[in-house]
Amino acid sequence: MKNFLYIFFLSLAALGLSAQTKSNKHSLPLVYASAENAGMSRERLERLDILQEAIDKNQTPGIVVLIARKGQIVYHKAFGLADSEAGIKLKKDDIFRIASQTKAITSTAVMMLWEQGLFGLDDSISKYIPEFKNPVVLDTLYEDGTYKTKPTTTPITIRHLLTHTSGLGYGQIGSDSQIERIYKEAGIIDLVTTKDITIAQNVKKLAKLPLIHNPGEAFTYGEGIDVLGYLVEIISGMSLDKFFRERIFDPLRMEDTWFYLPKNKESRLTPLQKKIDNKWVKHPITFYDPDFPIKGARTYFNGGAGLVSTAKDYANFLQMYLNGGELNGIRLLSRSTIQYITANQVGDLRAKHGEQYGPHGLAFALVNQKAQDLGGNGSEGTYEWGGYFDTGYFADPKEELIGIILKQGKVDVYKPDITARFRQLVYQAIDD
Repeated sequence: MKNFLYIFFLSLAALGLSAQTKSNKHSLPLVYASAENAGMSRERLERLDILQEAIDKNQTPGIVVLIARKGQIVYHKAFGLADSEAGIKLKKDDIFRIASQTKAITSTAVMMLWEQGLFGLDDSISKYIPEFKNPVVLDTLYEDGTYKTKPTTTPITIRHLLTHTSGLGYGQIGSDSQIERIYKEAGIIDLVTTKDITIAQNVKKLAKLPLIHNPGEAFTYGEGIDVLGYLVEIISGMSLDKFFRERIFDPLRMEDTWFYLPKNKESRLTPLQKKIDNKWVKHPITFYDPDFPIKGARTYFNGGAGLVSTAKDYANFLQMYLNGGELNGIRLLSRSTIQYITANQVGDLRAKHGEQYGPHGLAFALVNQKAQDLGGNGSEGTYEWGGYFDTGYFADPKEELIGIILKQGKVDVYKPDITARFRQLVYQAIDD
């Protein structure tokens, strides 16, 4: 009862305050401009047309790319087909499933509420979601599916969830084979669903399951941001889709970013495709239904992977970060909070997965000095991530540069060369 009253008064406080405010700074929304105005070479940007080779080699059915510098879009182009079976050409304003690109938006929502003083980053999540009290770590998984656990050495905090160090993993997507079996048997939803279920129901089931490791001991990519989507609902007293719409999407003019698409936008959704017998065909239903944005119960607002969007919408979101938390005279986050979000929060925990992995902040992976000096990755401090359905982005504060690449062709073996080549070609076009 005490916990319920505490959260009730928090929700009242959140509803009484706007998570975004007018700003003394007034950066203009992204506009289209010549490459020269933004310190880019038009001739060198044309080298990006080599991405057509990926279509010609049948590596992907279609690609949309967008490059913005100094608040100006200097390259925005579509290659290939949106629907290979129907022969429909891809358009640059087509809508894509952005999956884990949702995570940075949910993390932003968390930090907007944190700025209102409604919780601390090192608060235990069980303070707000009681089901996470007394978490346990997996000790032994037996052949019959039963398992033995042991108590954790520390509670799960909000910071742990933001930085993927909570010990929560993924099931069907696969972060740990033992946890994968436990999650699957418990019916945990990793990604998206058309079923009549809420994120609250999924998170409460998840809270009863063992962690892969003690909170703070390792970097394990998983459902932590899903949990935080539910936290946003609890603290704000709003559903996550409503919070996103009113506090983030409308202020940033992200008109094509949704959990579930309105009817008048459904025709712009790029079909998810899969290569079978060297042909791109509509992706079959597996552990998720690829038509989730336009069908089903429309009740599952997954803060870890549920959104669809366009290249331009997501560029608006990243531009807000490059502007220090403001766009078009509306401030979502303070400049100082942006600094915390884009600082290394995990030490070398992520690097233990391999030398190619850099640090991680409160919303993004970060490029470090070593990655910068290897070439093609951007400046130190560049923030980046991608999505399960083959999308990716980066934002470089030093160069005031944004790059977004959207594809919607799932392959059994991930092909990073297209995205890497895109990034390489973006940086060679700087001309100031």
